[in-house]
This record gives sequence, C-alpha cells and structure tokens, in this order.
Amino acid sequence: MLTLGPDDILLDRHAQDWQAALDSAAKALAEAGLVEAEYRDGLHAREAQSSTYLGNAIAIPHGTPESRHLVKRTGVRVLQFPQGVQWHDGNTVHVLVTIAAQSDEHLDILRQLTHVLDRDGVASELANASSATDVARLLSRPAVAPRLDADTLCVNFP
Repeated sequence: MLTLGPDDILLDRHAQDWQAALDSAAKALAEAGLVEAEYRDGLHAREAQSSTYLGNAIAIPHGTPESRHLVKRTGVRVLQFPQGVQWHDGNTVHVLVTIAAQSDEHLDILRQLTHVLDRDGVASELANASSATDVARLLSRPAVAPRLDADTLCVNFP
C-alpha cells in the first residue's frame, strides 16, 4: 500500500527538461538511502524504452529490471513541479512519483494511483498544492468509512 509521509514529498521543484527532472528524482531517492546513485541510469534506461507518463500530469519513473540490484530498499519519492516539465512524449508533468522497487512493487503503486487519473482538475490541484499533506491527500485513495445502516445490515436472514 502506498503510504506517503511528509519526507516522501518534495515540493516546488524546477527542471529545464525531463532529463533534469529524472536526475532530481534519482538524487532524491539516493539521498533518502533507497538506492545507489547509479540507479539514475536505470531511470533513464526505462524512460528510453517507453514513457512512464500516466495521465493527469503524473509520471511514475522507475528503473529497469537490470537496475534492481541498485535498490537498497523499496520506497517512493514524489517531486512536484508547479511550472511543469515537458515530458519527452509531449505531455506536461507536474508530479513525478519516482519508485525504487526491488521487484514488481511499482505495479501495486500504479494500481493505487489509477483513481487519480480520471479525476477532473487533479493536475491543476497537484501543480498548485502548497503542502506535502495536500499532495499526499490528492494522490492517496480516500479511506472507506464503514457503514452500518439499513442498506448494509441484513436482519432475519434465513
């Protein structure tokens, strides 16, 4: 389950292009002790295969299977680019959810982010978010509140 803490989210980043954005993301992962510095090459190699742009101004860069040995522990760093970064596929990215995964954990993170992709206005909200808490809230699936009422309770069940 993707649980974002304040240290996982880096606000108000700037990059001239998508390569510089990936370099910033790799540096953030390395500084957090999640990866070796060489994981940067894995991020670039994966992006060269195909774009990690998901939609709604979000990309999920991650390494290649060949770069997994550079991952010390699985984790995520979210970088916000309020001015946006022109991605190599022509889309504008405001948020990188950068993944360091020792196996296929990035697929779970991708599944968790799918609810964000079809929400109107979320790209603008992510770009304009002024706190890590706001970014985490926008990227996280809302908690389901348990209900006990006439619609969920079955009485006199045979």
